Amino acid sequence: MPMQIGLDELLSMLLARVDGMAMESENQKSRFNIISRALYKKGLLTDADVLESVKEEHKILKDIGAIEKLPSDEEIKAVTDGILLWIRGDSSAIRKTMEEYERRVSEAQAKQQKPKIDVAPAAVLNELDRLGGQQGGGKKLII
Repeated sequence: MPMQIGLDELLSMLLARVDGMAMESENQKSRFNIISRALYKKGLLTDADVLESVKEEHKILKDIGAIEKLPSDEEIKAVTDGILLWIRGDSSAIRKTMEEYERRVSEAQAKQQKPKIDVAPAAVLNELDRLGGQQGGGKKLII
């Protein structure tokens, strides 16, 4: 007999998993920033090193088929500048870019029409089954 699980239980499990993944991602970012900042302060990592590494990363991604084409020089520069903001620890510039990003996301969400998902109560589903001529064990399960 298949195990049944409620929608609220399923959503709770998924959200807990997403929360765990987000925490691990933040932990990894912090470690990267700390190590990179230490190397940068000691002069072992330069702006040119970061730029070349970003170019090399995109070349590898293209070679393995993860991306179709290499980004433009402007796009590479933008990625490099974002990484360098964190490495340098420029909190005011980081805050400014985060605010700009949030503004763009809000604008994009305002323009986008979201599909609506309705969940029917059990009584409505039972009525649909009854009207559809289903008797007994022939319930329709909508997932």
